[in-house]
Amino acid sequence: MDAFGHVNNVVFLRYLEEARIDFMFRLARQAASDAFTGGSVVAGHEITYVKPLKHRPEPVTVEMWVTKIGAASLTVAYEVKDRAEDGATVYVRASTVVVPYDLEKERPRRLTQEERAFLKEYLDDSATGAGAA
Repeated sequence: MDAFGHVNNVVFLRYLEEARIDFMFRLARQAASDAFTGGSVVAGHEITYVKPLKHRPEPVTVEMWVTKIGAASLTVAYEVKDRAEDGATVYVRASTVVVPYDLEKERPRRLTQEERAFLKEYLDDSATGAGAA
């Protein structure tokens, strides 16, 4: 919480990270057991703070979807908002470029066919499309 009672901007990056970890390490591995096991790194973030989120006990929802699948990278988009039954207030819109990474060789690697197949299930490359993950 910041001095004005709002959720601090760095906390939103943690929310995005938690959603991304769940997506890549739980959901992806349910689809393909070796998906992203070699590692991945964040190449960049873009975040737009739409509305301040006041500190409160009620949770927010992070919706996440894939907007781009490259040979050796993927881009995911997010909206942090109130739960559906609480309304559609959006607090943050963001995107992250993720690069699969070979931890042993210490260098980027290409996406595997299994990873690509998994990511395509969540692909929405339209300008306004949102799919929950």
